[in-house]
Amino acid sequence: MKDAVLIIDMVNDFVTGKFKNERAQKIVPAIQKLIEAAHKHNVPVIYCSDSHLPADFELKIWGEHCMKNTWGAQIIPELTPQKEDFSICKRTYCAFFQTGLDSLLRELKVENIILTGVVTDICVTNTAAAGFFNGYQEIVPPETTEPLKAETKQRDLDYMQNNYQADIMPLDKVIERWETK
Repeated sequence: MKDAVLIIDMVNDFVTGKFKNERAQKIVPAIQKLIEAAHKHNVPVIYCSDSHLPADFELKIWGEHCMKNTWGAQIIPELTPQKEDFSICKRTYCAFFQTGLDSLLRELKVENIILTGVVTDICVTNTAAAGFFNGYQEIVPPETTEPLKAETKQRDLDYMQNNYQADIMPLDKVIERWETK
């Protein structure tokens, strides 16, 4: 079964910018470790990042953030994509909605998507729902994702597990899977 790592919204506005979140900053080393292992084992890494246009309906809820071609929409420097990585721009909570992500995953013959990034309760969960409905098995390493409010993290992980059959798997076990193949 082929995996792909999805890095969701690890962009300036969510980590150090408009929606600055210190917990999001704390997951960076775990995501770096996952990316390094993915590259070592030829697992595709796909960055799925907000890149909004002025008319996007989501802006009515959250205000302007991650506007296309701005600093806020850029991936944080600590997670700069490598030349072999893929980048998908998204304009909604879901990394699948009108982005070409599903087509890319199918071209790569991916069956399992490893969900990381922010925010667990919105963009990660919505991407998990779409992944499930598109036939992918999801894996979520808890060390690599953070919600808006720390106290909802376990609830969010349980929700993905119970409703989308996501496997909540420690980071080291994810990497171990690749090393035993």
